[in-house]
Amino acid sequence: MKTILGAAILALSFIGGHAVAQKPVVANFGHGFPAGSIHHQAATEFQQEIDKLSDGAIKVNVFHSGQLGSAREMFEGLQLGTLQMTWVPTARISGFAPQLQLFDLPFLFKNMDFLEQVLDGDVGTQLLDSLSSQQVTGIGFYIDGFKAMTANKPLRTLDDFKGVKFRTMESEIVMSFYRSLGADPVPMDYAEVYNGLQMGVIDGQENPIVLIHDMKFHEVQKNLMISEHAVLAGVLVYGTQWFNSLPAEQQNILREAGQNLVKRQRAMARDIEQKDLAAIEASGTEVIRLTSEEKMPLREATQNVRAQYVKQYGDQLLTAIDAARGE
Repeated sequence: MKTILGAAILALSFIGGHAVAQKPVVANFGHGFPAGSIHHQAATEFQQEIDKLSDGAIKVNVFHSGQLGSAREMFEGLQLGTLQMTWVPTARISGFAPQLQLFDLPFLFKNMDFLEQVLDGDVGTQLLDSLSSQQVTGIGFYIDGFKAMTANKPLRTLDDFKGVKFRTMESEIVMSFYRSLGADPVPMDYAEVYNGLQMGVIDGQENPIVLIHDMKFHEVQKNLMISEHAVLAGVLVYGTQWFNSLPAEQQNILREAGQNLVKRQRAMARDIEQKDLAAIEASGTEVIRLTSEEKMPLREATQNVRAQYVKQYGDQLLTAIDAARGE
C-alpha cells in the first residue's frame, strides 16, 4: 500500500517527464519615483537580481510613480500585509518612525562620505532596528543627496525667506527648519509639487539635485540655491509578517539583494548629480552656490531645530554622530 501511495505522489510530481515547479513567491515593490528615475532603474535591476539569486523562486513586481498609493499608504500596506516592499524618504514616514527625522536636521553631515559612514555603521543599524515596532523590516538606506532649494527669487539671506511659502514633507523637523528661517512651510505630497509651483500655491521647495531634475521643478522655478543644508535619505523596508514567513534561504537572498540595491542607488545618484545640475543650469534656471559665509546665518538661525529633536528623542544618536565627526 505504501509503495502504491508513494508511486502516486511521485506521478503527480511529474508531467510529461518534467518536475512540476513549485509556485514562486510573488512580492510587489511599490515606490513613488517616476519610471525614468535612477530609483526605478535600480529597483528593476534588483528585480532581476532576485530572480537570478533565487533561480526564479522569488518574483518581484515593481510599480513606479505611486501606482500603489502614497508613501504613507504603501508603508501601511506593509504593516497590513497587502504590500511586500517599498522604499520611501525617511521624512515621509516620520509619523510612524519619528526618530528617522535625524536626517532632516540642518547641517548635521559634513559630506557624503561621512553620511555613508554613519548610515552603514552602528547609528544606521539602530535606526533600522527601531522600525521593527512598526511591523516592517529595515534593510538599508538609500541616499538622494544633499538638499538644494528652488524658488521664484534668490534666497541668500534670512530676510529673503520671510513669507516664502515653502513646500515640505509632513515632517515637524523640516517644517520647524523653515519656520526658523522665517518661511511658511506647506506640507504637500511629492506628486503635487510641480503643479503647486506652477499655479503659485507654493513659492519654493527643497530636494536633492537628482529629484529636482527628475521632477522638472526647474521648469517652473527661476532660481536654484545649492545650500546643502540637510540630507534626503530613504529606507528600503519589507513587510515583517511576509518576510518572516519565508524560508531562511529566501530571507538571506532578499537581504543581500536589498543591500546591493541601496548601494547601487547611491552610486547612481553620485554619478548623475553633476550631469543633472548642468542640465538645470542650461535650461535657464540660475544656479546660486551659497558660500560658507552665506550659510552661517542659516545655520545659526536653525540651531533650535536640533534642540527640539533632542528634547523629543534624546541625544544618544547625535552624540555618536558628533563623536564620529570628531566633535
